[in-house]
Amino acid sequence: MRFTDRVAIVTGGASGIGLATAKLLGAEGARVVIADIDAEHADAAADAVKQAGAPDAWASTCNVGEETQVAATVNGAIERFGRLDIVVNNAGLMVFKPLIELTKEDWQRILNVDLMGAFFFTKQAFLHMPKGGAIVNVSSIHAIETEPLVTPYAAAKAAILSLTRSAALEGKPKGIRVNAILPGAVDTPMLWDNPNVKSGQEKINHADVGKPEEIAATIAFLASDEASFVQGAAVRVDGGRLDRL
Repeated sequence: MRFTDRVAIVTGGASGIGLATAKLLGAEGARVVIADIDAEHADAAADAVKQAGAPDAWASTCNVGEETQVAATVNGAIERFGRLDIVVNNAGLMVFKPLIELTKEDWQRILNVDLMGAFFFTKQAFLHMPKGGAIVNVSSIHAIETEPLVTPYAAAKAAILSLTRSAALEGKPKGIRVNAILPGAVDTPMLWDNPNVKSGQEKINHADVGKPEEIAATIAFLASDEASFVQGAAVRVDGGRLDRL
C-alpha cells in the first residue's frame, strides 16, 4: 500500500486517465479528491473510487482554469482530509481547427485548462504540501511531435514540460517532486472523438493504443516514494508510438 495516509487530488478525475489514476491511488491507500468541472460525473467517480478500495473519496466541482476554484478545491481537501500529498494535473481540453481559424478565445480556453490549471494547482501545492509531496503533470507526445488542427493543445502540452522543469527546480528545496508523463494514443473518448482519427488523416494502429490503467500505473510510480530520486523528468508512456511517427 504505497499511499496509506496520503491525500491525492486528481484533476479531470471523472473519466479516462484521471479516473483510472484515482482508482489506483485509492486502491493503494490514498484518500482521493476528484477535481472535475462535471459535478455529476465527479460524484459518480468518487463513488467508483471508493468501490475500488479507497478509504475515502470526495468530488470537488472545479474549473481548473479558475484560480479561485482551484484554491477552494485544495482548501476543501485539507479541511476534509487534513493534508495534501499528491497532485495529478490531468485535466485537458482540445479544439480541432486550422490555425488560421483559431481565435484568441480558442487559445485562452485551451491554455486556461491545459496549462494554467496545472500552474494553479502547482502553486497551491507549493503553499500547502509537506516535504515528501509529489506533483505529476500529464503532458502528451504532442509536445514533441504533433499533427494539424491541434495547435493550442500541442503548445500547451509543450509548455507543461517547461512548467515541470521550472517547478522541479523550485520544488526541490521544499521537498516536493515534480515530474511529467507524455502519453501517446490512449483508449479514451478524447482519442476516438478526434476528427483527425475519424477522417483517417491520423492512422491509429491498435497495437499503439494504451489503456488508461497503463498510464495510471506510471503516474502512481512517479507519485510514490519509489520515485524519490526522480525530479523534473518527462516520461514517455506511448508504447513506442512516437518512435514510429
